[in-house]
Parts: sequence; C-alpha cells; structure tokens
Amino acid sequence: MGGAYKYQDGKFDTHPSTMFPTSFTDSPEYKARLKVPFSPPKLTLAQVRAAIPPHLFEKSTAKGLFYLARDFVCAFTLYKLAWQIEPVAQLIEAAVSPQAATAARWLLWSAYCFSQGIVFTGFWCIAHEAGHMNISPHGWVNHITGLICHSFLMTPFFGWRASHNAHHKATMSLEREENWVPHTRKEFKLPEKSVAQPNDYTEIFEDAPLYTLIRMIVQQSIGWNFYLLTNATGHPRYPAGTNHFSPSSGLFRPSQRKGIILADLFILGSGFLLYKWASQPGVGLLNWFRLWFIPYSFVNNWIVMLTFLHHCDPTLPYYRKSQWSFLRGAVSTVDRPFLGWAGNFFLHYVSRFHVGHHLFSNIPFYNQPEVTEYLKKVIPEHYNYDSTNMYRAFWRNFTQCCFIEDEGDMVFFKNKKGEAQREFASDAFERPTIVPTTEVPAQ
Repeated sequence: MGGAYKYQDGKFDTHPSTMFPTSFTDSPEYKARLKVPFSPPKLTLAQVRAAIPPHLFEKSTAKGLFYLARDFVCAFTLYKLAWQIEPVAQLIEAAVSPQAATAARWLLWSAYCFSQGIVFTGFWCIAHEAGHMNISPHGWVNHITGLICHSFLMTPFFGWRASHNAHHKATMSLEREENWVPHTRKEFKLPEKSVAQPNDYTEIFEDAPLYTLIRMIVQQSIGWNFYLLTNATGHPRYPAGTNHFSPSSGLFRPSQRKGIILADLFILGSGFLLYKWASQPGVGLLNWFRLWFIPYSFVNNWIVMLTFLHHCDPTLPYYRKSQWSFLRGAVSTVDRPFLGWAGNFFLHYVSRFHVGHHLFSNIPFYNQPEVTEYLKKVIPEHYNYDSTNMYRAFWRNFTQCCFIEDEGDMVFFKNKKGEAQREFASDAFERPTIVPTTEVPAQ
C-alpha cells in the first residue's frame, strides 16, 4: 500500500509533514486495511527468503562504523554549539533586552535538546543493530559498539539484547512474546462480551481525553526505565522482580549471565564518567541536565513511542497456539515514517523499514530499503505501511488498543468501547499444513 512517504530509485520523499504533521487524519493505507477482512499469510518464510538477493545479507565493518562516526560527529557538533548559547544570549541581552535574551535561551536550549535527543536515539539504534550483529561480520566489533552506545544511554546491552532477540523469535505470539504483551478481558475483570454494557468499559478505560493524555505522558516519561527495571509490558509468565540488570533474572539463560554482569559494569562506568564530567569547573549540575539528561529523556520517549507503534495496531492481529508462525508474527508489524527524514537519517531506518527487519533481522539497516521493495512484490497484501503522522497514530492506537479477548487463536485489539476495528476473512482460520509453526531464521 502506498502513501505520501515513499522510497523510490534510492530517494525519499522528505515532505516536512512526515516530521511535523499538518494533518491529524488517518492515512489512506490505514483506512484501506480497515476495509479489507484479514486473512493471514499462508506462504512459507523460505518462499519470501528466496525473493531476497543474497548480497543484501552481507555486512561491512567500514560501513557500519561510518554510520557510528557520523552520529558522533553530529552529537559533538551539537554539543559544541550548545556551549555558544549563553554567549549568544548575553549578546542579545546587551543589544536588545533581557526579555529577548531569556526568550533566546529557551528557544536555543529547546532546539538543542530536541535535536540532540534524536541524535542520541541514533546511538541507541546503532547498538540495536549491533545486538543483531549487523554492524560488522566480527562479533567483537558488534559487542564493543553495542556496549559503548547503550551504556552511554544507561541501557544494559546484553540484557536488552537477550530479551529483544527472544522478542524477534516470537513476535505477536501470545504464549511467547516478550514485548508489549496485551492485557486480556479477564485481566481487566471485564464482564463477558455477551453481557458487557458500555459503562463496563468506560469505568475501566475512562473516556476523558485528559485521563488518556496523562497515561500517555507517564508511559513516555518513565516507560522505558520501568520496563528495564520491572519488565513491565513483558510477558506475565515471568515472576515479580524480573528485570534486565540481574544476572539471575528469568529473562536470561545461565550462559548469558557473564554478559549481563559486564553490561552492568559498563553502565556503572558510564555513570562515573558522566559524574566526573559534570564535576568539572564550568560544567555543573545545570549543564549536565541540559546537555545530557534532557536529550537522554527524549531518547526514552522516542524508543517507547516507536516500539509501541511497531507492534500495537488495531488492524493487525496477535496469534495463539497453532495459528502462529514466525512469518505471520513478523509481518504483523508496520512501517512508518517516524520523525520523517530525521528518523531515516539519525534513527537508521528503524521504523521506516521495520517489517523487513522483523523478517530478516540479520540484514543490515542500510540494505532494508531495498529489501522492502522486494517484499512489496512477494507479499503485497501483507506488507503494512502507514503514513499517518506519528502523533495522530500514537493517540489513535493508544485509545484503540486497549485489550484482547481471552479466547481465539487470532485476535485483534479492542477499543475502550469493547469493539474490534477489523474483521477476519471467512478463510482466515484455514491453515494449510505446509506452513511450519516453528520456522525461525538464524538471529
């Protein structure tokens, strides 16, 4: 399905509305999906894999480190420019007025924090690629890159990598999924759907926009840290106390525990270096807050928002039992023009080509645009794209993706009125025997 944001002949549409929205309406692609009853793919992963040229799986250390170096140059340039904000404000105060200087400070610091937050998110995405061993064909290069980039952003690289790769192996499987596992009707203690009344849903989910906005702000401000510390939104099969820092956590195998400890030590080292930097004369707590902490907070916001939009959508199902396969889970995600051109340049295509990444996470990010063109040909009816601006999509999905039913081998999210937004086709549950249920590519 097409849209206002397309990759064609190696170029991107960079219309500013893809980053700064001018419309808060649903995209044509989203509306078209709602009208088509859903039937899951019935082909095999091998059939899709055969359509992808082998050279796209090749990895280049030089190319991977080039993107890392590019991010570093951008971050360092913004950092040096930020130190000029106060001199510029002082010049404005002398030439114009104190009020103008104050306004300039707020404007320039806001621009810095927003921009640096996007660049920092690029470091996070580089570590994400390193977690999939895509920065280099050499494992040690990936591990060092991931440890440095994630530790700078207080993310436990090996702990995150373990749960993230498990997520890739069981995407949208209600028995084994690791991230954004939806709550069920029973968990919310809702009446059976045959007897539930509108007020039953309203009491649980509220209907006030302010209440919804507060929940969104809480999720975006502390959601990432809360997930790492408590495994919130993870699978309920894990006991209380599960987290990404403890080597004895149920998230990890015994063979992974040394890596968990190493990642913890790197985070402690990163925290110590940040403390020493902030302790230097001329830096101090205020500059630490403006130069690192606020951009870091933006990273948390973007990571939670983009992963939510990847995997929570009213038009795509979750699977139970025999209906799940690796292919079906992988294509139940959405490509989005998240942050527009900046999302492609700085976030390394993490959202714009996410379907291809889930099908073949061992393909480097810089080859995913071409992979996607092949996917559109081999699975045109199952390639999902949504050009709805990200703020509209976030609000829409937050209010539409409330819970799922406790029964059913394929289920859609239901909204705060207890309604699903899409129907299943008459042949949706006819599963051919040729589709293997445990088909998972090497990670």
